[in-house]
Amino acid sequence: MSDISIPVGSRELPGYLAVPEGEGPWPGVVIVFEAMGANDDMRAQADRFAAHGYLAVLPDLYDGAPWVRCVTKAMRDMRAQCGPTFDHIEAARAWLAGRDDCTGGVGVCGFCMGGGFALVAAAKYDFEAAAANYGILPRRPEESLRGACPIVGSYGAADPSLRGAAGRLERALTAAGVTHDVKEYPGTGHGFLTELTPPPPFGPIAKIVMGFGKGRENAPDGWARILAFFGEHLAKKSTT
Repeated sequence: MSDISIPVGSRELPGYLAVPEGEGPWPGVVIVFEAMGANDDMRAQADRFAAHGYLAVLPDLYDGAPWVRCVTKAMRDMRAQCGPTFDHIEAARAWLAGRDDCTGGVGVCGFCMGGGFALVAAAKYDFEAAAANYGILPRRPEESLRGACPIVGSYGAADPSLRGAAGRLERALTAAGVTHDVKEYPGTGHGFLTELTPPPPFGPIAKIVMGFGKGRENAPDGWARILAFFGEHLAKKSTT
């Protein structure tokens, strides 16, 4: 596990690389962080993928700047479905795919804000599989997701900020003919797949607005689905 630099045009973007034990090459995964940036919680998710045989990179889409200064601009890119944030995600994918220790097959896994980016990137770039975890749906999802790689999505029914999103995503992916596994967990809020606790003063607000902290007992099932899905559509394909 190490800090690395990802070429983006004439400059470099900082990132974190988690490498599996043993001999590669391995399939790759780009981790797209939640709104609070490339913190220890997001690094832990890269480590999780590495522990399951994936070469995982977490690009710092905020380029080292504090998240509070960058989140608005990133969200603007996500709504527009274009911009520097997407350029950085694609640069991370291309960099990972080109490494000698990568099979060339790369997936994308996003959390919260990153889940929204992962949905768009699934159709926009050459990913083999995508995991969108409580991600905002793109505008006109039936059109935006047409031609996307296989997508696994996880949402909480007790997340007021994304009420009905799982059902809309299910319908959009079905209409677009995209292979998918979308599940909404009852009694579950935002952020249930990781151990993130929003810092003050955002913690109490997040509990009310997003149901943060509810349903973390469903994390093992969520991760089992993600890893099984990536195993079928990314890892297995990378070895054939």
